[in-house]
Amino acid sequence: MASAAPSPASRIAIVTGASSGIGAATARQLAAAGYRVVLTARRKDRIEALAEEINAAGHQATAYPLDVTDRAAVDEFASAFKTVGVLVNNAGGALGADPVATGDPADWRSMYETNVIGTLNVTQALLPKLDASGDGTVVVVSSTAGHGTYEGGGGYVAAKHGAHVLAETLRLEIVGRPIRVIEIAPGMVRTDEFALTRFGGDETKAAKVYEGVAEPLTADDVADTITWAVTRPSHVNVDLLVLRPRAQASNTKVHRDL
Repeated sequence: MASAAPSPASRIAIVTGASSGIGAATARQLAAAGYRVVLTARRKDRIEALAEEINAAGHQATAYPLDVTDRAAVDEFASAFKTVGVLVNNAGGALGADPVATGDPADWRSMYETNVIGTLNVTQALLPKLDASGDGTVVVVSSTAGHGTYEGGGGYVAAKHGAHVLAETLRLEIVGRPIRVIEIAPGMVRTDEFALTRFGGDETKAAKVYEGVAEPLTADDVADTITWAVTRPSHVNVDLLVLRPRAQASNTKVHRDL
């Protein structure tokens, strides 16, 4: 099926957490699909460099430094738009892999603030703009962690389950309005930063996550899936799409050639 070209009223796509990984890849692919992308993240230098790259390729991109957990800053950002076509809530991440008994409450709080409250902040601020477009789409990038528990993942699982429930509830509450709510839940994705950040920069622990797995998902794989879902005809809503590498059957069942 051919992709649906964005209508003039819905050509702006905002991507949070666009400084690296899935967010950056999604910004590139949505720009190539014809959207004017707005890149947000805390790291100003990263998103400005990405915007320059996208513009140099003949597409349209703007960088806007933003911390999604800062509600006042989010509201100020949202006030710049009359209409928005697509919001990709990608900002998030994991911290630590300790059991519940010894997990750091500060890590749990930080994950909840970014993955859930950050998504809530941006979605609430932009819902009127998405509505005004007449053809809006909210994407929540959750995780298979939000759909199944695993040892050492309590804080991250709780946060991503919160993101999943947010998307599911929002879809119920705004049915009848011209806004789709799509949840994309990736499994094992190998990016430059995710596992490294989770393990506090410990490269050995980060490498262990992917050890023996021939082909984990890439950021481009997930971005391609997001772009496909967003560019379906307006009446088609991809409620929930779970994607994993072939080597991963569940959060705890992974084939490794060791």
